[in-house]
Amino acid sequence: MMKQIWKAAAAVAAVLAIASCDNRKFTVAGEISNAKDSVLYLENIGLEGITVLDSTKLGENGSFSFSEATTEAPEFYRLRIADQIISLSIDSTETVTVKAQYPQMATRYEVSGSDNCEKIKELTLKQMALYNQALNVMRTANLGVDATNDSILSLINAYKEDVKHNYIFKEPYKAYSYFALFQTLGNTLIFNPRANRDDIKAFAAVATSWDTYFPNAERGKNLHNIAIEGMKNQRIVDAQNAELRVEASKVQESGVFDIELTDNHGTVRRLTDLKGKVVLLDFHVFAMDESPARILQLREIYHKYQPQGFEVYQVSYDPDEHFWKQQTEALPWISVRDADGLASQRLVIYNVPAIPDFFLIDRENNLVKRAAQISDLEAEIRKLL
Repeated sequence: MMKQIWKAAAAVAAVLAIASCDNRKFTVAGEISNAKDSVLYLENIGLEGITVLDSTKLGENGSFSFSEATTEAPEFYRLRIADQIISLSIDSTETVTVKAQYPQMATRYEVSGSDNCEKIKELTLKQMALYNQALNVMRTANLGVDATNDSILSLINAYKEDVKHNYIFKEPYKAYSYFALFQTLGNTLIFNPRANRDDIKAFAAVATSWDTYFPNAERGKNLHNIAIEGMKNQRIVDAQNAELRVEASKVQESGVFDIELTDNHGTVRRLTDLKGKVVLLDFHVFAMDESPARILQLREIYHKYQPQGFEVYQVSYDPDEHFWKQQTEALPWISVRDADGLASQRLVIYNVPAIPDFFLIDRENNLVKRAAQISDLEAEIRKLL
């Protein structure tokens, strides 16, 4: 009888343990000042996209509290009001406290209760500083395109060395190290395993740690697959780099890195074939909200100066090829699409931190200026014509 009682007690304990595990929750609470009547969202940044988990309309004191089920492995979340975002990571039943000021809450906030969240804040502020430094370089009017690109590349390399040694390689099993791998400069990944052997090592280090500490986590599996794919593709990347080195030697003659892509009518178009014309090299995404207005403005400029020898070579980074063809069917200039997307080597070569961006090329195929260095586009075009 006593044995049966102990078996029953053990069964009850097991059920309670499972129920307790299933009901584990984390809490994100705090205050957002100067945000009365604003709606604060708690969102999950999942592998498949962003999902709203909860929201609240803030009162006079801006206090809030969200509770959600804890996952087995670290997961990523964000607090958001409009376009102001605070990134967070949760890896247990912890309580994270956030105090911020709106409308600068993305930078003016304090977080406690989580070492990962504190490190993510550090990384976020470093990323913003890098972006502002790059913008300042791009806006320096007396810098040529080559000097601008070299300066931005130096900034990126210094940033990567800092983050790799002080965050990623230091504690690769931490959620903040995973977070660091997917930081961007504009629309471009700072760490890009498709383009850089050292970046593959960073992904591999975190993937190996997550395989060990969180063996069943989907994020860990995803990281592992990215690292493996990067390693498998290294020979292809090396071949591409060798090809780019050949193209780089041609730059001594042409002054521009060539782009060779298929246009919306199935014809291969090379940027260097436009020698003799003044060219606006445009990097664009038609799915952007501001695209229609930008295309309309570009149409006016094109029709005005095309008879004098002006051309547009527009590179699209839209993921949907059919959508791109529909959008470009009636455009009068050269429209090509880069199927490599935002991981493209072409964006790396031209140091494009955010799309849209553009460059002006003179009749001798020399890069003259980039968008951030141009205050009056038509005036610059007239100078080159």
